[in-house]
Formats: sequence, structure tokens, C-alpha cells
Amino acid sequence: MSGLPYIAIDGMGGDDAPAIVVDGLELALEHHPEARFLLFGDEQRLAALLARTRRLREAARLCHAPEVIGGDVKPTAALRLRGASMRLAIEAVAAGEAAGVVSAGNTGALMALAKIVLKTLPGIDRPAMAGIAPSAKGEVVMLDLGANIACDCRNLVEFAVMGDVFARIVLGLPKPTIGLLNVGSEEQKGDEIRRQAADVLRASPIASQFHGFVEGHDIAAGTTDVIVTDGFSGNIALKTGEGALHLVGSLLREIFTSSLSAKLGYLLARASLERLREWLDPRRYNGAVMLGLNGVVVKSHGGTDAKGFAHAVEVAIDMVANRFNDQIRDGLAGMVAVLPDVSPQSPRRAASS
Repeated sequence: MSGLPYIAIDGMGGDDAPAIVVDGLELALEHHPEARFLLFGDEQRLAALLARTRRLREAARLCHAPEVIGGDVKPTAALRLRGASMRLAIEAVAAGEAAGVVSAGNTGALMALAKIVLKTLPGIDRPAMAGIAPSAKGEVVMLDLGANIACDCRNLVEFAVMGDVFARIVLGLPKPTIGLLNVGSEEQKGDEIRRQAADVLRASPIASQFHGFVEGHDIAAGTTDVIVTDGFSGNIALKTGEGALHLVGSLLREIFTSSLSAKLGYLLARASLERLREWLDPRRYNGAVMLGLNGVVVKSHGGTDAKGFAHAVEVAIDMVANRFNDQIRDGLAGMVAVLPDVSPQSPRRAASS
């Protein structure tokens, strides 16, 4: 991984920026000492934080950005803030100065700016937002998580190709299995768009990896390594899963503090509970990725801490180092024979998560 290209960082995005951004970059360097960053934001504030760490000071190049896109700024208004740290970081990727960008800022603004400034890869109709979630068998990739409310058959097939490459790079799976989220696992279930997408995938170069239709419970069960769906149902599934994890954590705390015997039980089971807590720690899964753009774009959760932001940065580093977009192009090239048979596209709408 020597000679790794720069990763552009939105230094002002997120609830606790820029402090958690700088601390997160410092943590990321522990695992990737060869990484190099273009850090965009308030030069005075960032310089004061960088002064505390020689390693990051040597690995990062500070780039002043006079404006910040707040969490409540609408995407249309964000497009007009040409001096914003988020926009300048994305433009660095478009200019070839960096290979990827990471931001914990406004999701809608990041999606809008990335699509307009970077544009989609040749052969990609629309980008998708992908993320990783825990499952009974390890980890599962889900896409789309909210970038596209309505999808047609072609979109779902493209998502399957991108999800396949993403799972191979980020999860290290040589041949990930792929499931299409539906209201039932039987072939006749669901709408025409899903049934048509399933037919295309069964006739495609990744047919051996296509499991078929999966249902909501299959996500946590780990039935497949990749779950493909539209952004509407994907975002609902994501938020439902996040809520369930928070509920489990709250119930465990309530149970193990309810009585003296329960506290004793906690002490006896502490080691196992710590492993569970680590496994379900949302920071391990921080870093949703916008797939299908001319550059790597990673969205960190706005409320994350330094550890979570570091994970998002490491996802970007892995994707850049493994030439993610080149592999997407190769995957799409193998789908040319089946994609022309896809029906006309359905009405489009985009939404942020």
C-alpha cells in the first residue's frame, strides 16, 4: 500500500467536529501509518489541534475552508456554499488531488454534492449508499440505505454488482452471496421489478452467488453476505436494526442493575457481555459508502466519536488501496449482455438517510 493516494477529509462535519475528526485520523494512522490526508476546514482551529500530534501533522496537509455546511442546511442551499469544507474536500477528489473523501457532515448535502461534482461511473445509472451491519454469521452488507427511494430493475442489478465488490474488499469475502430483499422467499413473491431483477441476476456472471429472494429476518440471520434493495425499504430496515440494538443494550442494563443478584450475575458474565458489547458496538459499523461515483465517498455518522470516525476513514483507505472503482467497472463489463434486457426505468426520487 505504499504510495497510497490522499484521502480528503471534511474537518468540520459532525456534531463534535473538528476535535473528533482529528482524533479519529490519529487512530486511523495506528492501523494505516502510510495514509495521507487533505484536511479541509477552519485553518486556525485545525492547526491548534494538529499541534498536539506530530504523526498526524506529518501525514495531513491542512487546506483552509471558510464555510461550514450545518446539519440543518438543505441540499439545495449547500450547493451554493462553494467555500465549505465538505465541498472543497469533494472537489479535491474530482480534481484528482485525492482518491476518496470522508465526512461526518450533513448526509443530504454530501449526497447532492457528490453526485453533482463527482458524477457516476460509466455504466452506473444511480449511486447507492451501502453499509455494514452485524449478523448471526458475521457481518452483512446492505444497499441501498436511502439514496434512492424508487428503483427499477437495472438499479437493483447494479446494486448487486457494487455490493459484491464492496463485500469482497471490505469484508474480505472471496465470493459473497447475494440476496434480494422481498416480502417472501418464493420466486413468485414481490413486485415485477424485483422478479425481473432476480431473473437478470440468475442469468448473469454472478448467478452462482445469487441466493434469490430474502426476507427481513434474513438480514440478522446472515442468510446472505449482501442484501440488495431500494432505498425506501433499506432505510427502514437500517433504522429498525439500529433501534433494536439500542433496545437490547437498554434492556441488558436494566436487567443487570435491577437487584443485587442481577449485579452478581453481571460480574459472573462480565467477560462474555463485554464481547457482546464490542460485537454490537455501532462504531464498528460506522461508515456508509456511496457506491458508483467517480471517487470513494464515505459518510460517517454525525454523532460518532473518534473511534467511529477512524473506522469510516479505514473503510475509505481499504477501498482506495484495493482500487474499488476499477473492480466495479470490471463487474459491470461482465453484465453488458444482460443489462440491455432490463425494462424502462421507473420514476426517480432521491432522499437522504
